[in-house]
Amino acid sequence: MKSTRIEVKNRPEFPEDSSILKTIKEDAHIIIDAVETVKAYNLQGDFKENEINLIRNDLLSDLVYQENKNGWSYYQELDYNFGVEVAYKNGVTDNVGRTTAQGISYILNKEINFNSVRASTMYFFKGKVTEAEIKKIAEKVLCNTLIEDYYIFNKDSFKPVEYFKTAQAPEITEYYKGIDLNVTDEQLMKISEDGVLSFSLEEMKIIREYYLSPIVSEARKNLGLPASPTDIELELFAQTWSEHCKHKIFAADIEYKNGSETKQIHSLFKTYIKDSADKLRKNRKDLLSLFKDNAGVVQFNDEYAYCVKAETHNSPSALDPYGGAMTGIVGVNRDILGTGMGAYPIYNTDVFCFGSPFTEDENVPEGLMHPRRIFRGVHRGVKDGGNESGIPTVNGSITFDESFLGKPLVFCGTGGILPLKSNGRDAYEKYVNPGDLIVMCGGLIGKDGIHGATFSSAHLTEASPTSAVQIGDPITQKKMIDFTLEARDLGLYSGLTDNGAGGLGSSVGEMAQFTDGATLYLDKCPLKYPGLKPWEILISEAQERMTIAVPKESIDQFLALAKRRSVDCAVIGEFTDNGTIQCYYKDAIVCYLDLDMLHEGNPKLQLKAEWKETVEVKVSSKETDFNLMLKKLLGRPNVASKESWVRIYDHEVQARTVNKPFTGKDNDGPSDGAVLKIFPHSNEGLAVTHGIVPRYSKFDTFQMAANAIDEAVRQAIILGADPDALVGLDNFCWPDPVESANTPDGKYKMAQLVRACEAVHDITIAYNCPCISGKDSMKNDYRKGSKKISVLPTLLFTATGIVRDITKTVSFYFKKPEQLIYVIGDTRAELGASEYFEMLNIKEGAVPKVLNPEETFLVYKKIAKLIEKRLLVSAHDLSDGGLSVALSEAAFSGNTGAEISLDAISSHLSVEEKLFSETPSRILVTVDKAKNEEFLQVIGEKNVFFLGKTTAHDMLVVKSGSKTVINEKLSELKSIWKNSLTF
Repeated sequence: MKSTRIEVKNRPEFPEDSSILKTIKEDAHIIIDAVETVKAYNLQGDFKENEINLIRNDLLSDLVYQENKNGWSYYQELDYNFGVEVAYKNGVTDNVGRTTAQGISYILNKEINFNSVRASTMYFFKGKVTEAEIKKIAEKVLCNTLIEDYYIFNKDSFKPVEYFKTAQAPEITEYYKGIDLNVTDEQLMKISEDGVLSFSLEEMKIIREYYLSPIVSEARKNLGLPASPTDIELELFAQTWSEHCKHKIFAADIEYKNGSETKQIHSLFKTYIKDSADKLRKNRKDLLSLFKDNAGVVQFNDEYAYCVKAETHNSPSALDPYGGAMTGIVGVNRDILGTGMGAYPIYNTDVFCFGSPFTEDENVPEGLMHPRRIFRGVHRGVKDGGNESGIPTVNGSITFDESFLGKPLVFCGTGGILPLKSNGRDAYEKYVNPGDLIVMCGGLIGKDGIHGATFSSAHLTEASPTSAVQIGDPITQKKMIDFTLEARDLGLYSGLTDNGAGGLGSSVGEMAQFTDGATLYLDKCPLKYPGLKPWEILISEAQERMTIAVPKESIDQFLALAKRRSVDCAVIGEFTDNGTIQCYYKDAIVCYLDLDMLHEGNPKLQLKAEWKETVEVKVSSKETDFNLMLKKLLGRPNVASKESWVRIYDHEVQARTVNKPFTGKDNDGPSDGAVLKIFPHSNEGLAVTHGIVPRYSKFDTFQMAANAIDEAVRQAIILGADPDALVGLDNFCWPDPVESANTPDGKYKMAQLVRACEAVHDITIAYNCPCISGKDSMKNDYRKGSKKISVLPTLLFTATGIVRDITKTVSFYFKKPEQLIYVIGDTRAELGASEYFEMLNIKEGAVPKVLNPEETFLVYKKIAKLIEKRLLVSAHDLSDGGLSVALSEAAFSGNTGAEISLDAISSHLSVEEKLFSETPSRILVTVDKAKNEEFLQVIGEKNVFFLGKTTAHDMLVVKSGSKTVINEKLSELKSIWKNSLTF
């Protein structure tokens, strides 16, 4: 078939953004004089000349600032020393190629196969560079060789790339392989390791025993299946029993020792997370669905509910930061779509943990990407996934620590809304029945994402499978979301869930529990390309897919609607009630498993935990130049502004965002969270906040978790959330906590996990903030030989609360001179693991502690009352950097100076403790003088400390007694804060 190439570039008067030259200098340490970029579109098909002209001029180019040519043209015309062409490998999702094919189909009004267009990018470099240096640029900056190919050329060596090779797809003649498990223990583990199955030896033995059962053997004999498992059955067991899907560590029996005391814990989840929610649920009628669906569901008003979920995509993002992060955000969007009978995503959140972007190259272990490159790729993936889906990204943060050098943490969250009732039924439930057809909707199946669930359940190593990498297609998914919700409102289906970890094996396996069985016809599944084996079809995690249960009487109308909305749907099976999951390929049975065995047959882990108390030693830094200390602190990556990165997210789409990521006089100050106006004719809204402080784990994971919860809750309160309508999400990311030869400190890491769970239980009860959903990721380690890098134990706690009146929301920055400044909450000598002590490399001190949470929550209720009465002008939480940073941010964001005294804060504290302590539960507020008396009556003088007043001067002045300890221009402080994390 004929191939055509169209090349597009900017006109000379509209030069490309030069940021790529900066990136090359920073990441590859090579100086390039100039670069020009050409976008290429490689088409396969018989197109007429007028059609090609229409495609290149009307679809692919904006002729105001771009030009285009047919064929391989620019390599001959441009002035360059070397060129590089980059394109996705065969079989990897090419979103630009796919959407180009859709565009061609639309403008030519004829069917176009989406595989008939492949996009590529050409880079033409001018400068004194060698081919070896260009190779370094290609691999460190331009492409990820896991999923992309690159070709280096110059004018003399140029050869056109053949994009449409006529390779014959392998014919599938062997539908399954029998796997003999009657082997030695060592051979059993080799089967697991070679297959990336992540089984333990005990699990392998239990599976072996299942197949030796006379009942199972007889049934398999009658069906013509081998006595041993087929490869597809073993793969299905592996996905279903993976740590990622089954949460085996949180379900384990644990013997926990703390000093002389020992206790038995039967499931961390049930003992701490669920128990807290169950206790609070007795007095919370708004909690509609907890822990049983893709997201928790909470009543919003008399007609609607909202749901929230956060996921991690750490391992895929370590291999391919862009694709891993994009699939993280579009995947959690599908969790919302798959909640109840379907919810509409209305906002995204993103929280990242990376190694320092300023890490020296020689300190990055071989085989790992530089944190700066991971940062850029993850950021771009979340940006593209959210922006192209039409979902605003409204809240998030970025944390840096050397422990994240081996594996980044990529948290992606989404919130959605759904009606309380749909077609006369509760819309937060599912109604799948035997006889309902299994329909796969959205994207097609490819090799991408195979073994994603089992891969993420293991350590990251240099041998980690590249097939686990996926790339999302948010535009395809957006169409699927709109179609699905239209079908929901028409009552065309009875239940749905998303295809995430484990693919169809997971989604159909989960939904089969509603009816007690399912039958799948794998050859009916639509594929991106031929040649996939049955087991690959079943467990592929190719994106943009939902599994939907459709009653037979509705299937014609359902498929007709899908066709009108250009959404791919295929009937691939039927839900049954025979207690089994069965898979067929071309009429041959390839999988026959007992559903109870699949979901309940995995053994319970028996684990040990032993806590070792950290001895706190009171120390001081001996620093006296607090002007210098403050400026250094404001420039630290964890404190400095992330505006240049966050601005690229669309936080305005859907027109719901009231309190935006950046506010202030110049709209460049850091908000404490987001507030969304849910409906245009109502002032009810949602506050969305989060807390995360992994560095506190160096001292005590109880306080790490407690501080994360406290931060999220106090930010929500500041934004106007009703303290009686708060809910939370708990997302745990942990290094491997199971003792083994590779993890000799497993007992301690398990004890750290126990203490964090204890904190979640105790603090959520005290704050009336039950967890409604959550996730855990337990293998966040990198190993190569003897080198191991483990992440700090981390809890991300996301808080969401109903704001009864969004017009009363309080922003964080100082507004005008002569207003009174207070800090609400006690300050203690708690500099351990603070940003200040981290900056000075001081390892001792006392970690910040959440004390008396019940009393603290009463104070938070008083703050809510202050907001209700409109008695606060501003409110800002104290966190990283303590009082000094909070004062600076509030002052320079409002272009309003401040003069304060530290004398009202505890007299036994030193100046540096008053300035930099990160004691939680504190809020910086300003009050109009005319409302001061009423303010004090509501808050009570016990909880509040007067600091000073705002001024008309461009200065932050801080005194201790008669001595001025900080005297700095706001403009200088702001400049440091804004310009320290730009690269």
